[in-house]
Amino acid sequence: MIKTKRLSMIVGVLFFLVIGLTPVAQIFVYAGETFYNGGAGATGVRELPLFVAKDFKIFEKYGLDVELISTNGGSPLVQALVGGSMQSASLAAMAPIRAVQAGANLAIVAGFLNKNMYSFVTRQNIQKASDLKGKTIGIASFGAANEFSVLLALKALGIASNEVNLRVAGGSLARLTGIEHGGIDATVVPHSNNSVVIGRGMRVFADLAKLVKEFPDGTVVMKRNLSQRERAASKRFLQALSEAIYRLKTEPAMRETIVASMQKRMRVNRKYAEDVYEEYNEVFSYPPRLGRDGLQDVLEIMARQANKPQAEFKIERFVDESIMDELAAEGFFKKLEGRSN
Repeated sequence: MIKTKRLSMIVGVLFFLVIGLTPVAQIFVYAGETFYNGGAGATGVRELPLFVAKDFKIFEKYGLDVELISTNGGSPLVQALVGGSMQSASLAAMAPIRAVQAGANLAIVAGFLNKNMYSFVTRQNIQKASDLKGKTIGIASFGAANEFSVLLALKALGIASNEVNLRVAGGSLARLTGIEHGGIDATVVPHSNNSVVIGRGMRVFADLAKLVKEFPDGTVVMKRNLSQRERAASKRFLQALSEAIYRLKTEPAMRETIVASMQKRMRVNRKYAEDVYEEYNEVFSYPPRLGRDGLQDVLEIMARQANKPQAEFKIERFVDESIMDELAAEGFFKKLEGRSN
């Protein structure tokens, strides 16, 4: 994984190139159509469509040399987008919403993962939803996707957030250990941890992919007001992403190459990579449109947390899918699917 330190270095170098060089040199910098996309934890399975676009040279097909950069969270990505050091970022919706709320000129332009691929895990003695009342639920951090997964699960289960206690309890394995040792009573973890959960005698209480209808876990964020040239490159990026998702869902012959790529990128064994492929190859959204219902649920929670009126958290303030609308109007998706207009 490329650490935040590397991201800072890249941001600094790009700043020097863009600001410090002469206009002629600036033209040279951009002539190769280099396109930087940052991902929060971008060696994870959420980035699978981007891996496919990179490894199968789909980005190149659309004239882009895309560099996939990983960070440890959404805040560095938002800063890089605002500063112009990245053209796009792939992350859950919460960080960009906060950035826009704080005045950043950003927008969610697409959504490629609208499912919550987590399990709600509890002690064995928690057998029904009402048993959660008064219990302590561990989360990775406040404000991130992990917390919102818990809050939306509770909503679906009919439990008010003030009827439980949320506690920051570390990463997934640390939280599972916390359940074992009595520090917490429940948490959410990726589906890939289910075997650990069962092996340690805990209960997979609910599959959030089924319990929660939509969840904006994989969005594409860009500057809202793009120049003509920036918009053209952004459009090609979304074309490549769309094709990667379509081929991931419809071309099983790609499986072996994708599994091998995941082993290398995620540093996992073959069995794990195969399991991830089987679970995820069908879940990504095509076309990569944002799930509005899931985003609305998140916005309602954020408005309550900020103690602000819901009117300040209207979807249109945070979303601009005009490039996706343009691609649809041009018949791009029909052509991709081999259909006539």
